[in-house]
Amino acid sequence: MDRHELASLIDHTVLGPETTPADIETVLDDAAAYGMNACIPPYYLEEATAYAPDVTLATVIGFPHGQNDHDTKRREGVLAWKAGADELDVVINIGRLQAGDLEAVAAELEELVAAVPIPVKVIIETALLTDEQKRDACRAAVDADAMMVKTSTGFAESVVSEKQRANGETVSGGATVRDVELMSEYLPVKASGGVGSYDDAIRMLEAGAERIGASSGVEILEGAPE
Repeated sequence: MDRHELASLIDHTVLGPETTPADIETVLDDAAAYGMNACIPPYYLEEATAYAPDVTLATVIGFPHGQNDHDTKRREGVLAWKAGADELDVVINIGRLQAGDLEAVAAELEELVAAVPIPVKVIIETALLTDEQKRDACRAAVDADAMMVKTSTGFAESVVSEKQRANGETVSGGATVRDVELMSEYLPVKASGGVGSYDDAIRMLEAGAERIGASSGVEILEGAPE
């Protein structure tokens, strides 16, 4: 895959707690120069729309933990759309999912999707879920008519469960080939978290991903054939 083909599949991302207006402009400049999309905090949407009107903008809802009230998420989504977002990446209520309250998870997603006329991607935070919970989350996204499922927020990189800690095991908080393969059985997948090179991106695309979320968009593309 050459650089031009790959660029349109990348959501070049800046979402850290210390994100400044200058950081937003840098990401938007890179996205415009290379033909990438951009994923930014909702606070900066109006500025970003004015600064780079031709860049496709995604933003995040219920980020990063997904524990906002469902009505808050819906309102966030509507405000983001009105502020210029082209796509929304929403974090599911992970605790509800783990508790088995699948109706609440699905209803929250359905309410958000119905409230906006733009595509919604559902972040399921794979590092925190069993395979069956991942499947439950993907089915909820399907039922809600979401556009994509997304692996990670990037904020669970160091998560270690009690059982895994006891076994001396750690969890990768980012995208894995295995998770992308599982999730792609249900919806298109955005592989996000730990995708830092061209080779990483190609592995995810070959596993079934159709979008890459990364703060290393430029580095990924610089490694791609021209």
